[in-house]
Amino acid sequence: MEILRPEELKKKYDDPWIAPYEKIITMVDGDLVEIVEYHPCISGSHWIVHQYKNNSKLIESAYRDGNKQVFLVNVGKDDIGFKASVCAAGIEEIAIEGDEVRVTHGGLAGAGVGAGLCRGMAEGVKYIELIDVGGGSKLGKAVVVTEKMEKVVVGIDDTDTKEEGATWTTAHNLASELQNEGFQYLDHVIVQLYPHNPNKTQNCVSIALTFAVKSEDKEKLINRLVELLKRDTLSDKTAIAILEGLKIPKELRKYSMNAKTRMVSVEEAESVAEKLKIKLLDVTGDQGKIGALASLGLYNDLEEAVKVYY
Repeated sequence: MEILRPEELKKKYDDPWIAPYEKIITMVDGDLVEIVEYHPCISGSHWIVHQYKNNSKLIESAYRDGNKQVFLVNVGKDDIGFKASVCAAGIEEIAIEGDEVRVTHGGLAGAGVGAGLCRGMAEGVKYIELIDVGGGSKLGKAVVVTEKMEKVVVGIDDTDTKEEGATWTTAHNLASELQNEGFQYLDHVIVQLYPHNPNKTQNCVSIALTFAVKSEDKEKLINRLVELLKRDTLSDKTAIAILEGLKIPKELRKYSMNAKTRMVSVEEAESVAEKLKIKLLDVTGDQGKIGALASLGLYNDLEEAVKVYY
């Protein structure tokens, strides 16, 4: 077994059959870990997602979005009996040690190359423990070690007026600015709300922004986002809601569905948030609390998020 950092891997394995992953991020919530990987190929990652989901008992869910592949996994160990084509790749172990997440990937042939060499060259990887190189007809296996991070989802609503502005673009631009300042901006989801709301600007949507942060940087992220919103919002009704961790409470999703199908009051939003210990913050006003909170319950269900209920 070799312990190699990304720059060492690149020097040692400068081969035309290695395509480095772009970035790997791991977020932890108790014994749950969300792995976000940016594959070198736009749709080639779909094969990996299919294999991993079918072959790894530790995985609760997996999906692909472009070249981003996301796995929600449980801490533990599961030996995989690798078999060509039908069981060619998977995760055998997830462990958390201090501020590190250790993920043991295995795969046959090209999947084995991806297990260690390709992943090991990605941004976000601290080092790998290379067990077997893989390639050809061989089994490849490696422990990929990344920094332990946490997930923060921020719901935003009411940044525009009937005369000008757009919440979805304002939210994205602010998140991109935060990305440039060193925060990991992972996703932007538009959530459709009740279309017959008389208080709406026009389309009646709110936004959920997803970030991966170190535990000690969560307050810094929120404070900076509020500062940027105060600078750029056009509305006196802007508010945000903050969900931490990898789970969405059932009551939060129920609230979000209510906000899609009927009128919801600020008081109802505040009551749900208080019960679930979700922070609701005025930025310039409290009307935006309704949609900001609603976006959090559906940020991981894109098909439901965009549905319109007449």
